[in-house]
This record gives sequence, structure tokens and C-alpha cells, in this order.
Amino acid sequence: MTEKELIQKCESGEIGFVRLQITDINGMLKNVEVPARMLPAILEKGAMFDGSSIDGFVRIEESDMYLRPDLSTFAFLPWDNGKGKTIRLICDVYKPDGTPFEGDPRYVLKRVIQRAKGMGFETFAGPEPEFFIVKRDRDCGKPIGAFLDTGSYFDLLPVDGGEEVRKQIVLSLQEMGFEVEAAHHEVAPSQHEIDFKYTDVLKTADNIQTFKWVVKTIAIADGFHATFMPKPFSGVNGSGMHIHMSLFSDGKNVFHDPSRDHGLSETALSFVGGIISRAKEITAVTNPTINSYKRLTPGYEAPVNISWALGNRSAMIRIPSTRGEGTRLEFRSPDPTCNPYLALALTLAAGLDGVEKKIEPPNPVDENIFKMKGSRRKELMIENLPGTLINALEFTRNSEFVKSTLGDHIFSTFVRSKESEWSEFCASVTDWEISKYLELY
Repeated sequence: MTEKELIQKCESGEIGFVRLQITDINGMLKNVEVPARMLPAILEKGAMFDGSSIDGFVRIEESDMYLRPDLSTFAFLPWDNGKGKTIRLICDVYKPDGTPFEGDPRYVLKRVIQRAKGMGFETFAGPEPEFFIVKRDRDCGKPIGAFLDTGSYFDLLPVDGGEEVRKQIVLSLQEMGFEVEAAHHEVAPSQHEIDFKYTDVLKTADNIQTFKWVVKTIAIADGFHATFMPKPFSGVNGSGMHIHMSLFSDGKNVFHDPSRDHGLSETALSFVGGIISRAKEITAVTNPTINSYKRLTPGYEAPVNISWALGNRSAMIRIPSTRGEGTRLEFRSPDPTCNPYLALALTLAAGLDGVEKKIEPPNPVDENIFKMKGSRRKELMIENLPGTLINALEFTRNSEFVKSTLGDHIFSTFVRSKESEWSEFCASVTDWEISKYLELY
């Protein structure tokens, strides 16, 4: 959609309203809705807003910021079928002097993409976000913490309601330009996954935010609640967001080298080595909530170890069997509560560090690490990912790599926010404590 075409649609009345969207440091999608007649001026000068009201942006004495829409993110809202439809445009954030705002998560990712371009690489990624669909109390509107179905991986359960919601989500995503490749029930009851096409890293981050918004909106419209909480139920698998990633140069996948072992290039191995070397430092960003670490526990298919493998799904990073242009790595520890711009920026930057420094990864582990004895893990020098948010935050807080990648503003704000979240958690009394101690003592 060109600027001229967009303005014509506004003037004709085909477009009635425009939603300008941004993402805060914690990954929450924000928007302001403006009448379509305002769009020409916004495209020329930007839309001013109060940055001090967005979590993690700026202080009140420096609050004026500007939204500049990225026209490549144009999409009609599929649930708005009236005359004068609403469209969505994702925006970049700028300061009054016309320079990009260093606290904009999208800008952080764009900086890392530029670094990759300077090294001669195009960057591609594809996510696998999982989520649960549960019932919603129709009187108060709050979700009901109980399973909607008893299904498991690839099950067909037309009576549960979740399958129909998933179908409507897929149709809505397609209307917004997504190329959906698969949709299915996941391992846990009431758990689902919808996979969409692998594309350039910036578009992938935009797509993740759009995806989460559409999933939750359609679920509400159908009387349900969709949650990307990593571990809403004990005793079953949690929801992850595996990230597939590869580098291209001159139209060729540089991770593939048929002359080397396993068809993997030196670049691919160094990229893996870079992520492994930074895994502990970036985990607070790829898994940013208290609940994230309830998923990262042994026994539920989520990787709790720092390792890589060829096909082995118990490793943190695995290399799917596809070769040629489809050669890629799959980073399995992130979950869908992460800010996709920051998580992808750090993952990509870690891999690029590995390429620049020619970091060799450890030997691939093709044994089932979930069932491996401690002595064998020690022999293979397999370390664990951090076990709690505060543990992960200790590695992040001391990481010059994370600080330089995110920039001082986002780095310090993110650390403060997560320290506050941990303090709040430590001061709260949980249902588990009531169940365990109230009657006993």
C-alpha cells in the first residue's frame, strides 16, 4: 500500500479510522485510534503522544514523542465489517528532534538488523507461539482457570469449542495478510498452536504482536479467553514460543554447506555457539515473567539445559533435518510473554557475535537430556538455564552484551521493572502457601 493509495482510500470513505500501534518495554501492544482524515498530516509530520504514559518510555518532563507509521504494516481489522473500516499501522517512535527514540523496542531490533546487513547478511525468523483457550465467566468477564477440553497433540475435538475459535483465528489472520502454514491442538489440554510463514526478522516481530492481539480478540468475541501465560496449569506442558532463525547472503542460505558434516556451515555453527555462550544472559528477556520459570522445569518438554543437537528436541537449540534453503536453527527456550522485538534482537545479536568471534559450540548432544543422569550431564558439561526470574536477572544485570544491544535506556528500565516484579512476588502470599501451611500450622 503506497502513501497515495492509502490517502485515496481515506478520502473515499473506505477507511474510517486508523489504529496506530506501538509496543512498550514489557511487550504490551498499545494503540491510539484516529479518524482517517487525520492520516495525511500524520504521514507528513507524525502523531504526537505522551511518552511518559507508556511503560518504560520517558519521564513526564520529556514526554512529547512522535509516532511515524510503517506503511508495510497496513492491514484492515477483520472484525470490522461496517462502512468506513478500521485499519492498523505499526509505528516507529521518534523524539521531537526527529531522531529515533532509543527506548522503542522496534528500533532496538532494527539496529541489530542493520548490524547484520553490515556483515552481509539478511535475517529471517519464524515463531511457534503456543497458547491456551479457556472458558470465560460471562457475568464478570474473567477467565475460568479450568481446562476447556481433554485433548492432546493433533487431537480432533469438534465439541470442545476451542477448535472453532482456532478456525476463526486462522481466518482472521489470513484476512490480515498472514500466510498460515498449520494450526493444531497441542500436547496439553486446551492448548493450541498456529504457525505462520517464515519471513524477515522485523516482520516476524510485528507478526507476533499482531498474532497475539488477534488470538485474544477472537477468543473474547466467541466468549472464551486465550492466554499466552507460559504455565497456567500445573502438571501439564506449558506454552513456549520456539524461534527458528537463519541468515542469507545474495539469496543463499549461509547456514547450509553440503561439503561439511551434517550440511552445516561454519557460520551456522558459530551462530549456534554465540547463542549458547549468551544463553544465561538473555534468558530474563526471552522468558521475562515469574511464571516463565514454572515452564522451564524438567519433565514437560521445555529445555532446561544449555545445549544443541541435530533433531533432538530435548536440547535448547536443535537443527531441524531440512537442508538447502530451509537450513535453520530452532531456539526452544523462549516463551510468548517475551517482547518479540527485544528477544529477537538479543538472539540475533548473540548469533552474530558468535559469527564475528568464530565461537565454536560444544559437541551436539543427541541423547535424551530429559532422562540423562547428573553424572552424564556433568561429563558432557551441560549447564542449566536460570531457574527463576531473579536468577536470570542476575546474569542479565551483569551483561555488557545485553546492555550494549538493548541500549542504556531499555536495559536499565527493564532491569528495574523485573526487580520490582520479583519483589512484589516475594511479598505476596500464594494459594500454594495457604494450601500447604494454613491448616498445618
